[in-house]
Amino acid sequence: MQQILFILFFSCSSAIIAQSDIKGRVLDQQGAAIIGANVFIEGSYDGSVTDENGDFQFKTSETGVRTLVISYLSYETFKKTADVSTLSGLTVKLKESVTSLYAVVITAGTFEAGDKARVSVLKPLDIVTTAGAAGDIIGALTTLPGTQTVGEDGRLFVRGGEANETQTFVDGMRVAQPYGPTANNTPTRSRFSPFLFNGVSFSTGGYSAEYGEALSSVLSLNTIAEPTQNQTDISLMTVGLGLGKTKKWDKQSVTFNLSYINLGPYQKIVPQDLDWNKPVQSGGGEIVYRYKFKNGLLRAYAAFDGSRLDINEADINQKDKIRFALKNTNTYGNITYKGTLGQDWMIHSGISFGQGTNKIDINQDKLNNTENAVHAKLKLTRTISDRISIYGGLDYFYTDFDEKYTEVMGATFPLGYVNHLGAAYIESDIFLSKNLAFKVGGRASRNDLLDEIHFNPRASMAYKVSKLSQFSFAFGDFTQTPVIDIVKFNQNVNSERAQHYILNYQYNKEGRLLRTEAYIKDYNSLIKYNTERPQYNAIYNNNGSGYARGFDVFWRDSKTVKYTDYWISYSYIDSERDYHNFPVQTTPSFIADHTLSIVTKHWIERLTSQIGFSYTINSGRPYHNPNENTFMNGKTKAFQNLSFNWAYLITQQKILYFSVSNILGTDNVFGYQYANAPDMDGQYQRRAIGQPADRFVFLGFFWTISADKNKNQLNNL
Repeated sequence: MQQILFILFFSCSSAIIAQSDIKGRVLDQQGAAIIGANVFIEGSYDGSVTDENGDFQFKTSETGVRTLVISYLSYETFKKTADVSTLSGLTVKLKESVTSLYAVVITAGTFEAGDKARVSVLKPLDIVTTAGAAGDIIGALTTLPGTQTVGEDGRLFVRGGEANETQTFVDGMRVAQPYGPTANNTPTRSRFSPFLFNGVSFSTGGYSAEYGEALSSVLSLNTIAEPTQNQTDISLMTVGLGLGKTKKWDKQSVTFNLSYINLGPYQKIVPQDLDWNKPVQSGGGEIVYRYKFKNGLLRAYAAFDGSRLDINEADINQKDKIRFALKNTNTYGNITYKGTLGQDWMIHSGISFGQGTNKIDINQDKLNNTENAVHAKLKLTRTISDRISIYGGLDYFYTDFDEKYTEVMGATFPLGYVNHLGAAYIESDIFLSKNLAFKVGGRASRNDLLDEIHFNPRASMAYKVSKLSQFSFAFGDFTQTPVIDIVKFNQNVNSERAQHYILNYQYNKEGRLLRTEAYIKDYNSLIKYNTERPQYNAIYNNNGSGYARGFDVFWRDSKTVKYTDYWISYSYIDSERDYHNFPVQTTPSFIADHTLSIVTKHWIERLTSQIGFSYTINSGRPYHNPNENTFMNGKTKAFQNLSFNWAYLITQQKILYFSVSNILGTDNVFGYQYANAPDMDGQYQRRAIGQPADRFVFLGFFWTISADKNKNQLNNL
């Protein structure tokens, strides 16, 4: 018995003797104490928390080589592996985590819209509930600063750049034909339905090395990665019909939507200032298939649409109107995979194909063309630490354009080209602290058609000056192949070039966002020609140049007034170009010096309704009046548009939607067409280029059928 007691006593004494005393202090980088940090031996229950002085102390029976862990919210976790006997008496300074809620985010030149964005300027809901946008993604984006309202065109014009200087991507894959077809001086629309997208990244300049072939802007659309439930959406509208369906399984899902648009019945009710033989008719559909693997997501997106129109267009130089008839078909599809490779690698790969075909009758002449476009992509990302990640990849673009112009007498003029463009890029995100971050990289490309090699450096940084505010700066070189209308006639030209310099300040508090941005863009190697428009016998060169400089202001507030959300955007731009057939450097006709947009949305609980107003006013745009000696000396009157929408919930899943653009019926004029020769009095006569109608009125009924009986299409209105 005495032996047993002796053994027990010896064992307990040994355990007590084997315990080590661990103590130390935890501070931040400025030397201030961190209170409440967790300190423990990894794989054991031994540990403590720091007191008001940052001190900790505890005992452990662990022996040998062990790991001491110190962690605290919004700070990087500290680990030290050593013999337990050496883990005492430490003074540890924790670094602030670069992934914390209030960490710096590089924002220069980029607007994020999406629930997963770190700093979201717009939500997916905003893309389709903006009055006057009529459910068009581009219509909503033109209420943001940096964009121009070009009412006779409808595409995206950004910071002094033409619409073709913006490239569109779906799930990272380029879309060669992002807009629907239209007649001359009649606005077009984006081909894509907001129904399938939940994230938008809109760059007004200075974008990442991942993207190329765009002088001004990149618009990146991301399809919904994982729907929440099965549902059916039915749309009955004054301009057509729509049907959508989502089916979800364990690891896969599919979403499709079909639409049919016919403006004929609407235009019989609402008079138009256009002479239609057959108003626009179109039909099409989109589908997204998703399969979720253990370590990644496979997505397949496909879209098809066909449209036709037939119109008699007025021309100041023709006694009779010119008949313009168009039949268009467009197909686009992509397959992408995004996932992890091991612990620290990510892969994003994909391939896309697009084909656009136009059959056009101009009086009795015929113009037929087809564009086939392919984009293949491979992107790898390596996470070195919480502070450094490197990503790079390869792009391949293939374009095959074929066109035939046949005159009424039978002569045919074939045109076309094939281009192979390869690119490689590398970029690194470097977080020196929670307050300071850099993005540095470059893009190299080889253009087979123009026999060129380019290297474009890109760099940006952000510095956080307080918990809620920061500055960002971005710089980059950008190149772009001249547009089809140029290279189909002449391939002995070079790419056009631009340099961006952007300084951004952003203040972000819950429910309120202030964003200001100043920029400079320098253009060089722009295309010039010596004819009225590009044609086969013109002389082309790259002697053009230009600049755009200005500042943008954006303010959004959903906090001050209950149930009310509004934003205000203002842009000032000073831009001139010497390009095309310009005799001197001057401001192009699509640029307004001042642009102001105010968007308001308010929920009325007792009426179960959301109402919205949008007001846009632009200063006048320049135009050339041949009756004056100075080139582009004219100015249109200011553009104004006040629009209204109203979404009324009949039940939770049934919505009656009404909208009207240009409520005041403002007679907006976008420019003038002048006669080629003077009249008997020596004056050049003109006709105004204006709106097809004073207003656009829309009425629709939207019904959602889903398992939870709560989901509705307010997200799509």
